[in-house]
Amino acid sequence: MYDPIIETIASYTFTPPSFSDEAYQTARLCLADALGCAILSLRFSECTKLLGPILPNSTVPNGTRVPGTDFALDPILAAFNIGTMIRWLDYNDTWLAAEWGHPSDNLGSLLAVADYTDQTTRKVTVLELLQAMIQAYEIQGVLALTNSFNKMGFDHVILVKIASTAVSAKILGATQNQICDALTQAWIDTGPLRTYRHFPNTGSRKSWAAGDATRRGLQLAWFTMQGEMGYPSALSASKWGFQDVLWKGMPLTLSQPLESYVMENILFKIAFPAEFHAQTAVECALQLHQKVKDQLEDIARIDITTHNAAIRIIDKKGPLQNPADRDHCLQYMVAIALMKGKLTAEDYEDDAAEDVRIDFLRQKMHLKESLQYSEEYLHADKRSIANAITITFTDGSQLGPVEVNYPLGHRRRRKEAVPLLFEKFTKNIASHYDADKVKQLTELFQDHERLIKMSVHELLGLF
Repeated sequence: MYDPIIETIASYTFTPPSFSDEAYQTARLCLADALGCAILSLRFSECTKLLGPILPNSTVPNGTRVPGTDFALDPILAAFNIGTMIRWLDYNDTWLAAEWGHPSDNLGSLLAVADYTDQTTRKVTVLELLQAMIQAYEIQGVLALTNSFNKMGFDHVILVKIASTAVSAKILGATQNQICDALTQAWIDTGPLRTYRHFPNTGSRKSWAAGDATRRGLQLAWFTMQGEMGYPSALSASKWGFQDVLWKGMPLTLSQPLESYVMENILFKIAFPAEFHAQTAVECALQLHQKVKDQLEDIARIDITTHNAAIRIIDKKGPLQNPADRDHCLQYMVAIALMKGKLTAEDYEDDAAEDVRIDFLRQKMHLKESLQYSEEYLHADKRSIANAITITFTDGSQLGPVEVNYPLGHRRRRKEAVPLLFEKFTKNIASHYDADKVKQLTELFQDHERLIKMSVHELLGLF
């Protein structure tokens, strides 16, 4: 007998329920968005230096293609490449609960294994890929609802590994018991510490950690398909299981059935690459930009009312060492938006950070928690990510408070967001492809029925 959570996840993966049309339509948007983020990452040398084969100029027959490059790699290495590209700029979709994360990180393994399978054993359509995405998002996201790995000091990418392992095994043709075996391997593997996400060690590993996790998930699924055994009480074994060793004896929980809740409620980063707990704060700052841009030096105080998760993750004072540090600093992002009326990936680079106005504004900022914001952040029917900003000038006059409860990428603003999401996609891929290719890809992703009939190999060939 396998641990119950392992059985539940494997059963859901092997025999999924029927998913809503909304879930499939949203998965299509997630796929377009993730691929657009991946293409944009190719503009940044810190990302591209990690890509490609381990041995220069080596080739792999039937290799998985890495979008935007000439690389055709073995699927496991390709999973790292694709996952790292999608995650690099912190611009892909997001899930917020007791644990945080980015479910499209799983596309590293899903695209890689689907392309490999499509070339070697059977056709894998984009429709099957979308179903696999819904399942991976749900596994990662529902585990995140009640299990806070960050409180234990572990990084959320452990859940990318779990989800990627299960769904990759399914695409490879695993039985339900084989999916269980693969999952036990993933839980025993645990996950990295969050060291690289926090002061004083914030660094670029946070941009490739998810690529590493989705790669490892596929590798563990592959091992299982070669006959590697599983460990049925990986979670519950006395003294040596996950729960006793790392979870202080507490049980892991699934708070609701696995269906398509996570995909239907996923959060998109539409207008700017910013850690998601800061999205509404940046929206507030953008609303204030025109009124303050010519009197920044007259600002005496900036009050930011926020929620608990933002204070825990992105409230940073003092020097910021690198882009990875800056894109997880609420004060830095708000300062850029107040100054420029926009926020781009380039604004986190060293040359942009030399602007002395940034630290001048950061020093004026004071964060405080709203208990209401923190409660509604976890409320199943609200899932708000609220922030508010009030600016006080040296003469005592004030602007605000300006409040935004739901970011542009929230389900409650989906109708407003979809056209802008495709604008983002078009802009991102235009950083790499010519106008004809951009038009071709944009029109394809806007045509759901045509897209889902394509094979994954055919789709990646267009990139």
